Amino acid sequence: MRRRFAPTGAEVTLSRSDTVATLKHALASEAARLGFDNLKVTAAALDQDVSRNFDRFIDGAYFGDMNWLADTADRRRTPTALWADVKSVITLATNYGPHGDPLELLSRPERGAISVYARGRDYHDVVKKRLKALARWLVEETGGDVKVFVDTAPVLEKPLAQAAGLGWQGKHTNLVSRIHGSWVFLGEIFTTLELPPDEPEADHCGACRACLDVCPTAAFIDAYRLDPRRCISYLTIEHKGHIPRDLRPLMGNRIYGCDDCLAVCPWNKFARVHSLPELAPRLELTAPLLTDLVQLSDADFRDVFSGSPIKRIGRDRFIRNVLIALGNGGDKAAVPVITPLCQDQSDVVRVAAAWALGQIDIDAARTIRAEVFDREVDNDVRAEWSAL
Repeated sequence: MRRRFAPTGAEVTLSRSDTVATLKHALASEAARLGFDNLKVTAAALDQDVSRNFDRFIDGAYFGDMNWLADTADRRRTPTALWADVKSVITLATNYGPHGDPLELLSRPERGAISVYARGRDYHDVVKKRLKALARWLVEETGGDVKVFVDTAPVLEKPLAQAAGLGWQGKHTNLVSRIHGSWVFLGEIFTTLELPPDEPEADHCGACRACLDVCPTAAFIDAYRLDPRRCISYLTIEHKGHIPRDLRPLMGNRIYGCDDCLAVCPWNKFARVHSLPELAPRLELTAPLLTDLVQLSDADFRDVFSGSPIKRIGRDRFIRNVLIALGNGGDKAAVPVITPLCQDQSDVVRVAAAWALGQIDIDAARTIRAEVFDREVDNDVRAEWSAL
């Protein structure tokens, strides 16, 4: 029978330093056994500067289509606003360091570049399963109450991770670790236990601005300040409508997410390839042919991307992204597979198809426009055809 650190029950306060130190060591060991790469603890509070920066982001409406950020703003500003009883936040890091250079695909315009994190199983499911297992272990050993969160919850996880010492929010606004570079998934366990906090991590970006300079769409307002509405990750994943015309040529063949600012981070020299089999890249998602992807029906899309985070954006937005990549590639061989999509049921797809044809073969595009324009009922699609 396992020794418990305190009786199981309601809220527990651990006061003896030796017991707390033993618990934290055991907790870290259990986290490592479950597949986590690092664990740190912080108090259930955030610096006022974090709240002020978040409010500036919300007030400027930088969130675009991500309305849930504004809708849940009150719960995000500090952990106790989300759960009044929380005393400590256990932050956990999972390394997802890639095999090879994730930017290599950008020089192969016939292939679709998918962000490293989305080439395997949905990390939300992988990390949350482990978080729940660790939280159960903690409750069994100590009592108290817990809640677990991964990414989509109303938690400012990167500032919490920095406060706990997992890393720091780099100039690209993502977490940077001295151990894993920019390739880190985060998760949190909120607990009613009072655990001694670890030291916060200092900012080690220095004068480097590699992540800012590499951004294809100039999405950074300044260091540490991102305008998501220009970010390719936002445009290809969160944005529901038509991608602005001026940004389309800058997207290249990036069809789901963008790794540029992460991949150029100098701290990646310390990163290692991840070892979790659940996050192993699926072969069909490492360098897929755009002409194959653009022909996916809704049923095909759901089948191909079963268990993948890509499935969440739906077939129409994904095909939109692929069409823009085809337009940027400029290969006339793609015209026959794009043409049928000019009459797709989705106006988002039809706009992207019209634009892609115009980029690849203006004469063919105008011929098709003459065939479909009079039957087109959507004003955005008509405007796209008229712009040719």
